[in-house]
Amino acid sequence: MKKRGMWTIAFMLLLSLSAILAACGSEGSSGEGKSDTLVFGRGGDSTSLDPSRVTEGETFKVTVNIFETLLNFGEEDTTVQPGLAEEWNTEDGLTYTFKLREGVKFHDGTDFNAEAVVKNFERWANGDAEKFPYYNSMFGGFKGDEGHVIESVTADGDYTVVIKLKRPQAPFLKNIAMSMFAIASPTAFEKGDDQFERNPVGTGPFKFVEWKANDTITIEKFDDYWQEGLPKLNKVIFKSIPDNSARLNALIAGDIDLADGINPADGEKIEADDKLQLIERPSMNVGYLGLTVTRPPFDKKEVRQAINYAIDKEAIIESFFEGRADIAKNPMPSSISGYNDEIEGYEYNPEKAKELLAEAGFPDGFEMELWAMPVPRPYMPDGAKVAEVIQSNLADIGVKANIVSYEWATYLDKASKGEADAFMLGWTGDNGDADNFLYVLLDEDNIGSNNYTYFKNDEMHDLFIAAQSEVDEDKRIEMYKKAQEIIHEEAPWVPIAHSTPLLAATKNLTGFKPHPTGSDLLSKVEFE
Repeated sequence: MKKRGMWTIAFMLLLSLSAILAACGSEGSSGEGKSDTLVFGRGGDSTSLDPSRVTEGETFKVTVNIFETLLNFGEEDTTVQPGLAEEWNTEDGLTYTFKLREGVKFHDGTDFNAEAVVKNFERWANGDAEKFPYYNSMFGGFKGDEGHVIESVTADGDYTVVIKLKRPQAPFLKNIAMSMFAIASPTAFEKGDDQFERNPVGTGPFKFVEWKANDTITIEKFDDYWQEGLPKLNKVIFKSIPDNSARLNALIAGDIDLADGINPADGEKIEADDKLQLIERPSMNVGYLGLTVTRPPFDKKEVRQAINYAIDKEAIIESFFEGRADIAKNPMPSSISGYNDEIEGYEYNPEKAKELLAEAGFPDGFEMELWAMPVPRPYMPDGAKVAEVIQSNLADIGVKANIVSYEWATYLDKASKGEADAFMLGWTGDNGDADNFLYVLLDEDNIGSNNYTYFKNDEMHDLFIAAQSEVDEDKRIEMYKKAQEIIHEEAPWVPIAHSTPLLAATKNLTGFKPHPTGSDLLSKVEFE
């Protein structure tokens, strides 16, 4: 009897334990209990997991959690903070000395030290615009190029790095805090760039696990992370759900815990749901229609100005942004220092547009391709539908616009090569400086990388280079204001909107702070 009683007790304990495990196993990712896995629904897949090789936000959304930079931005702004470098100083704006953190490891066990930092900078500087487009944009070229601003990067012992510049660069510290200049494991990238972009290795709070193309990217907690107690989650799964409504439905169903690219029209619905929370990202972006100036008839300024007059921006914002955006008249938002508010934006005036087309030699209009973005972006929640409005606006002035699109990575690649007549795109600022909008997106130095319109202007170029080297902020502001006057007159873009991007999450998600750059660090996120 005694033996049988012990078996009965053991059997009952086993049943109880099984019930507990079953309850835990059946709980959804957004269940009422505490979970250690975050499922983040997003609008598109990454194009690479090597942040130095891309310019698009879907990659940075993941890599900001795998890699770290020498300097960081603030949790909710672009103030410069310590990162992998604890301290830094410069006496003349030409020589910068960085004291590195000690005891930091890459995910593959490689030591983080000054030699690793030097190897990363050497890798970028010895590349080209096709391989490292953002390095080209921010540092004026590559090793041996006349405009390359970095003279040398050297190690002074194991934990001190010295960077010397050829000329002062006002936004230099902000530039190296940007996601694309994250420090990677030399052991990993020396195996080859193509292998590395599929198997990223950094020092961040999470390490890479798996990438299923156009489906999921999985990262998990790095146990040897240098910041004690972080990350709080064990795993993050980034899930691609291109359709905004489908992504929201997945959140409501409990299949995902956090969703970006929320349609502005769904904001009130989310706020009324006691199981969800609506999250606003601080605005630092612009959505625009780019006009490739090397492709006729967009090589004529009058045609580009006509397109600006033809598009009803207010109708687009009312229809697709639900009032959560401002009409854009400049290539950067008013939150950026140097914004020129004295410029009068192009009004919606189809008759004026027709007059300009006639002046340019197109009284009966013309036929063109209008490239519509295939994925929702923070600055353009529904590219396909906005393209239809633009198509209708252009038809009113006799311009037949044929809408075409491509898979996201192909779209970006072909547009960067100047293959589009007109293309929808946008930009979320990476460091909060005017240089990061105006020079990066519209200067001749960045044709083929971030300047998809192929626009160039000698006077504007001189202003940008002078502004980069000028340490007097008031003088920089005046230069950027003048540059915006040139851009407005030459009209390589139709600036459309500065949006307030929306995200939504389950109610029990805490610690998430959306960053204005769109690159969200998830190390402090957890479920209540």
